[in-house]
Amino acid sequence: MGGRAPGRSPEVWGGVPGRNKNFTGRAQQLNALRFGLMNQITAVVPHTLHGYGGVGKTLMAVEYAYRYRHEYDLVWWINADQPGLVRSSLAHLAPHMGLPGVSSTGIEEAAETVLNALRRGDPYRRWLLIYDNADEPEDLRDVIPEGHETGHVLITSRNHRWQSVAETVSVDVFPDVESVEFLKKRIPRGITRAEAEELAEALGHLPLALEQAGALRSETGMSNREYLRLLAEQPASLLREGAPSEYPTPMTAAWQLSVSKLRENLPEAMDLLRCCAFFGPEPIPRDVFFPVEEGPVRPEMIDLLANPIKLIRVIGQLARYALIRLDNSNRTIQVHRLIQTLIRAELSSEEQRGVREEVWSLLAAAAPSAMNNPASQDRYLELLPHLRPSGIAESTLPEAREFALKVLTFLYTSGNYAMAERYAHEFVEQWASVSGPDDPHVLEARLKYANRLRELGRYQETYDLDRTLLEQTQRVLGPEHRLTLAVRSGIGADLRAKGEFQQARESDEETLRLHREALGPADPATLRAMYNLAVDLALTSDFSGARDLHERVYMLHKRHSATQSAVHLLIYLHGLALAVRLAGDYIEACDLGEDALAYGREQLGADHPRTLRTQIDLATSLRMNGDLEQALELAQDAHSRHLRLYGLDHPETLAAAMCLANTWRMHGALAEALQLAEDTDLRYDQIYGAEHPYNHGCTSNVALLYRMLGDPSKARRLNEASLAGVEEKLGRDHHYALGITLNLASDLSALNDTKNAVRLGRGSLRRMRALLGEEHPMVLSCSANLILDLRAEGEDDEADRLLAQVEPLYARVHGREHQFTEAFLSGRRMNFDFDPRQL
Repeated sequence: MGGRAPGRSPEVWGGVPGRNKNFTGRAQQLNALRFGLMNQITAVVPHTLHGYGGVGKTLMAVEYAYRYRHEYDLVWWINADQPGLVRSSLAHLAPHMGLPGVSSTGIEEAAETVLNALRRGDPYRRWLLIYDNADEPEDLRDVIPEGHETGHVLITSRNHRWQSVAETVSVDVFPDVESVEFLKKRIPRGITRAEAEELAEALGHLPLALEQAGALRSETGMSNREYLRLLAEQPASLLREGAPSEYPTPMTAAWQLSVSKLRENLPEAMDLLRCCAFFGPEPIPRDVFFPVEEGPVRPEMIDLLANPIKLIRVIGQLARYALIRLDNSNRTIQVHRLIQTLIRAELSSEEQRGVREEVWSLLAAAAPSAMNNPASQDRYLELLPHLRPSGIAESTLPEAREFALKVLTFLYTSGNYAMAERYAHEFVEQWASVSGPDDPHVLEARLKYANRLRELGRYQETYDLDRTLLEQTQRVLGPEHRLTLAVRSGIGADLRAKGEFQQARESDEETLRLHREALGPADPATLRAMYNLAVDLALTSDFSGARDLHERVYMLHKRHSATQSAVHLLIYLHGLALAVRLAGDYIEACDLGEDALAYGREQLGADHPRTLRTQIDLATSLRMNGDLEQALELAQDAHSRHLRLYGLDHPETLAAAMCLANTWRMHGALAEALQLAEDTDLRYDQIYGAEHPYNHGCTSNVALLYRMLGDPSKARRLNEASLAGVEEKLGRDHHYALGITLNLASDLSALNDTKNAVRLGRGSLRRMRALLGEEHPMVLSCSANLILDLRAEGEDDEADRLLAQVEPLYARVHGREHQFTEAFLSGRRMNFDFDPRQL
């Protein structure tokens, strides 16, 4: 790593705690750490500071960051003891690197963008990531940006397993000489070397215990003799039975002395410290400590929170006693996890419960109602690390549970479906065990859990859960309650996922009626019900009805729901673009789709699930409009993003794969298209089941490729099986069935069975016209193919009449320069593509 000017700060510096002015020694470990990091050869090799609690691993990491900061362009600190929140910390880094931040993207997308940029060394080649208090190595496997030789990763951990996967520097208690040096620095007046040696020996040379002792002596002027006397009078162990063994007795004794003096001098400080002990060990925003209107708060805390001058004094005193770490630049308070454990251990179960409830009230009061602006989203990211440590899943307080439900909504809107699913499941299990399965908060958490399962592609689980939930909500809350109506909307989505399109339409028609009666025509929930019905209309071949309803939803949303999230505006704009394409207007679909994609990328980020759905459908519209290069670029990008985010078997990945296969086919890359389409077809069978319409549609795509590659016999067999399956599920007059007949007629023609091709083409054309009208592109394609088959059978008069009808329609619908018009005029056969849409 090339040198930078000493004293120069990194361009990006975030989350690093304040430097300890009394840091002492550790020269050997710091040198070993620096040597190891500087001599990694070609890729990032994590380096770990390992040791038990209180030995100063974190302080040493902080010192390394400050001592060598001039060597880095970027230094970023990540609290890693909750693995699920590591990506949130990485996502916070995005805007500092000139990348879309969390306010304009989901957590997952922002974090992954950051990791990719670090791997490339763009825009910063010299970077340092510090993961503090990591536990299992497996938890960080996917969030360490390996691959760049000038990037450094530093980890602190108590877990010895890191020794097998990272270069490890052991951190132990201070050597005798460093203990003395530290105490003389911490107590600059009033301690001799002999006294420092005696005190260090009594405290086992544990750095955190020495920090506590030094702070107490400096603050109170206590003599060494008095401190040692008090230390000797403390019980041998202040931790209750079963407390973690890595917290040694000297630390508990030193801490108890500090607490005793604090109680004498400023008892209100202990009230705040007890409260902090039930947050997480990550930084706590200082403005969380503000009077609350609802929820149980201890009277002494009510008085303290209502007196800002006293509160500031208390915070300052806790910092001077080294019981908290104060970060004035970030306006946060942080308490060492060891101190938190000691504080909790001295309280009875009843006292612990009281303080926990207080913390839940403070967290609930600090959570914004809106989630549409960057400040609100940042606040939720600050509160998230304290959700699980505070034990909020155990709460029966209405405001605490409502805060937890808000967190689930935030995780959904930010695209973090996996974490939302984990938290929702935890809340459902815990709340139901305490309050029973019919508690309204349990029902709402269960609904959010079901919705997250659906987003993750676990359709059968979702359907089973929703059916039970609908019975519960109708019985407990009534048929017109907002939550009951939301469950009914979920049932419609479940039916779509099962391929029961007509049942879904009938269910959603009734659901929309109930929404309008109970909530009114412009309520956001009613608009979502209208959107669901518009999706059903398209899936049941009513393209014009779907287009009209999607347009109404979009306009009503723009008129009445200005404060709704960007997610819903994108959903409605994307839905309109898709409906326009299905109705046959490819140019307008491209214009709307490009607008929707630009909006999604700007407001939600390129990796947000809704943005990616929009991208897939835009790629399809561009392909149908003849813009093959741009379509291929978008299809390949969407497929690679889905693979990275969701893996091979997620329904959205399968949709992206089929979009790419269809685009490759139109580009002429038939072998690549067939390989991908066959693999996707098999995966659709596994995800949706053999009889799902999407499974049959994908098989038809595979059949088309076999015919184009010269095997019309296999194509015919596949298409006949697909047609039978779709007709069994949806009927002969569904547009999926009619599209397959279009391809099957081409198979017959390729096999020189033009007589049956004509018969099939005539019947298909009659049904298509009745369903879609004279000018729909599918009708024109069927007409073009029938003209070719009629001529092959010598029926030129009928072919001429049909040509006279169709030729002007091609020019009017597509334009004379369009790829489909050129194919028609040159006598090439037209094909039907199956493009699975979101369900």
